[in-house]
Amino acid sequence: MQDHGRFDTLGRLEDLPQDYRDELKAHNLVPLWPSLRAVLPPEKPRPNTRAIHWPYKTLRPLLLKAGELTPIEKAERRVLVLANPGHGLEKMQASAAMYLGMQLLLPGELAPPHRHTPNAIRMIVEGEGAYTTVDGEKCPMRRGDLILTPTGLWHEHGHEGDQPVVWLDVLDLPLVYYVEASYHLEGPSQTVKPGQGAKSYARGGLVPTPIFERAGKAYPMLHYPWAEARTALESLAADESNVEAVQLTYVNPETGGDAQNILGFYALMLRPGQTLRLPVRSPAMVFHLIEGAAKISIDEQQFSLAEGDTCCAPGYTPVSLTNPSADAPAFVFIADETPLHRKLGVFENRG
Repeated sequence: MQDHGRFDTLGRLEDLPQDYRDELKAHNLVPLWPSLRAVLPPEKPRPNTRAIHWPYKTLRPLLLKAGELTPIEKAERRVLVLANPGHGLEKMQASAAMYLGMQLLLPGELAPPHRHTPNAIRMIVEGEGAYTTVDGEKCPMRRGDLILTPTGLWHEHGHEGDQPVVWLDVLDLPLVYYVEASYHLEGPSQTVKPGQGAKSYARGGLVPTPIFERAGKAYPMLHYPWAEARTALESLAADESNVEAVQLTYVNPETGGDAQNILGFYALMLRPGQTLRLPVRSPAMVFHLIEGAAKISIDEQQFSLAEGDTCCAPGYTPVSLTNPSADAPAFVFIADETPLHRKLGVFENRG
């Protein structure tokens, strides 16, 4: 039988003589045993990530106010960060590896081109007429669309419409910053190139035949239109009536692997009245409601999600989702840290 109480018998830092502690500090040394319980807790981690909910109805007016207060020239990217208080607001992170930001672009504005080491995606929340140009591909922005801006690729945003456009940014910035590899470069505006991955790979099971050498593109598909994803979810729900979790994974269409290297992205449909219990797994998760309504239970906390709302759940935590509507489905975008956990060999599914 394991005796987890034995950790309580470990010595404390204050048990050591002050002169000994001072000498350790002078030589940049730290005794492990007083902190061992904190870095290697028994049975499961003790995450700093908290369950938290960011209602769009609260966030939206503050974001539009930012548009009035700060011109794009002084902001470059006009973003309100969705910060998790468990990590400290000043750290600007939603979980250990995920950063979330709600970004605003007003009609006629241009966000200048740059590239950076963190991977980013854009999940469009509201409006039309804006676009993101990534590596020369001009990607239109419509609600529910997913747009990749992978590490090292030039990208810029522009708005040719007449209403505000808002999107959710998801980056692996906390991880890249932690390993001291985070930086950006500014550059000239891109020349738009012919060809769009969303059209070349528009049908499942079919890929372009001529010269299938991938042209050195690690990310052949940068734009995942919501219209296609929604239709695929509805088709799956109709065709597989016994499937409990009507969920699709955003993948690289040439490799079948995750759309990006560090974070995973998914689209989930909740049938009318459905309650779905998710497996208890090691990665933290972010939920963003695209359409409908949903209630989410994270351990013992309950949140009601309206369209545009975002919430976060720590890893190793029971999560369930409920669609309160008796006649309409709900559609949820999910981001999580699964690819990272798998690469590190720490992924766990506790059922």
